[in-house]
Amino acid sequence: MYQQETITPYTQGTKAQQVEQMFDNIAPTYDTLNHRLSWNIDKGWRRKAIKQLMPFAPKTLLDVATGTGDFAIQACQMLDGVHVTGVDISEGMMDVGRQKVRQMGLTERIAFEREDCTSLSYPDASFDAVTAAFGIRNFADLDKGLQEMCRVLRKGGHLSIVELTTPVSFPMRQLFHVYAHTVLPVYGRLISRDSSAYSYLTKTIEAFPQGERMVDILLKAGFAEASFQRLTFGICTMYFATK
Repeated sequence: MYQQETITPYTQGTKAQQVEQMFDNIAPTYDTLNHRLSWNIDKGWRRKAIKQLMPFAPKTLLDVATGTGDFAIQACQMLDGVHVTGVDISEGMMDVGRQKVRQMGLTERIAFEREDCTSLSYPDASFDAVTAAFGIRNFADLDKGLQEMCRVLRKGGHLSIVELTTPVSFPMRQLFHVYAHTVLPVYGRLISRDSSAYSYLTKTIEAFPQGERMVDILLKAGFAEASFQRLTFGICTMYFATK
């Protein structure tokens, strides 16, 4: 068991139930907070993750922990002819995503489906590519989640992940600690009205395995190759793996 798997936003129910409740609670303000708290840098991080997939021209893509669909939308804008299936346990988050997709005229290319990401309903080798942005650290069972992502990926297909991480070098590590423990939870609480959500998210960032350790976990999950790249002084890390 990894440390972040023991961290929960509330006190009642399983981790998966609590995470679903939390994201349903903050769904109406999530996009605004996410972009403001990252100074819109998150859009560039997603763009880099999608660029990793461009040489392989995937036509079917599974976006795990899709949330409000930002990654799915950017993927459709950058990858010619791709069809994206976005999955999440939070209908509240996906309802926001469905509205954005309708407004952008992308309903023929993006579908949202409620799925437990640690037990996907899709057959083996269903997708050319799998992506995840800022969601896998919320898995109740990280190993199972990654194994499922590997299972539904076709042989030779690719996984592209971006996840928030703690910087490893001075002074960014110290600055990030101050920001994550003061600005992020206070501002998050004021806007989202959920006193626990953004404190929980900070704790999971600090507890989540990163860098070389995460590469080892990806290889253990069944991927043949895996690598990582730290972005923006290590605030975010991008992972790329091949089945």
